[in-house]
Amino acid sequence: MSSRTATTAQLDYSEDDQRMMRLQEGDSHAFAEIVQSWQRPLFGFFIKNTRDEFLSEDLVQETLLRLYRNSWDYLPRGLFKGFLFRIARNLLIDHSRRAVHDVLLKSVRVVRSAGDEEETDLLQQLAEDQVTAHDQSVQKEVAAAVQGMLTELPDEQRQTFILHHYESLTLSEVADAMATTLPTAKSRLRLAKEKLRHLLTCRGFTDEIFEDDSSEE
Repeated sequence: MSSRTATTAQLDYSEDDQRMMRLQEGDSHAFAEIVQSWQRPLFGFFIKNTRDEFLSEDLVQETLLRLYRNSWDYLPRGLFKGFLFRIARNLLIDHSRRAVHDVLLKSVRVVRSAGDEEETDLLQQLAEDQVTAHDQSVQKEVAAAVQGMLTELPDEQRQTFILHHYESLTLSEVADAMATTLPTAKSRLRLAKEKLRHLLTCRGFTDEIFEDDSSEE
């Protein structure tokens, strides 16, 4: 075995990296595994931005098709999430430009299973010991308030917030997905939180809604 082959064999590729490498080698099963793993997170991203189930399903399919067609552009560096959601975000931008009305985020909704939806609220960002039975009524109020407030964020800040807090991308992955720098992603997230915190405070909610994760990468 050559030194180059030995070095490559020793690399600790992520599961998604391995799937993409198999896909590049013509393994059709690799693409099926990618679809199985990522179609639901992609649907969650699109439904949060469009509130249109059928449109979201179409965008998921188109994202996965573009991933397949552009698989040779992918380099196995552990940045699959950013690569995938950059495709998804570009599709969303393309759709928004064609749409007559603004169909970006109008509610915060998480699809847990087929036919099972539940409202999600920003109190999930509170420390666990702060959420008590007494907070239940407040949670509903916050969830309702957030539905309107997120529409007031600029597009870049809104999408940064969605990708980081609801799709669980690290800030580095968000930066990659949005084709920007890590400092810019951090700045957008900070600005989004500041505006949401201000709007919540104006409505009488606590100003400690968000944890400080600005140092996370």
